[in-house]
Amino acid sequence: MRTVILYSRPGCHLCDDARAVLRRVGERTSFAFEEIDVSGVDALELEYGVRIPVVLVDGQERFELTVDEGELASLLGG
Repeated sequence: MRTVILYSRPGCHLCDDARAVLRRVGERTSFAFEEIDVSGVDALELEYGVRIPVVLVDGQERFELTVDEGELASLLGG
């Protein structure tokens, strides 16, 4: 099964948009999903803080700031 990780933080409207795209794609194809809040975690804030949302697919960074629904579906085989 493919794995998708979303790095986000509360109150981030772009993160809400990315989450909505992930939900829609998830209706067509299955994948394991994990969301990680970067708030208050120094290492994560340094890595992802100004670029969130960041989406990894199977450990590879694929999207930042926006998530292209068609491209994500293609990556996940759906």
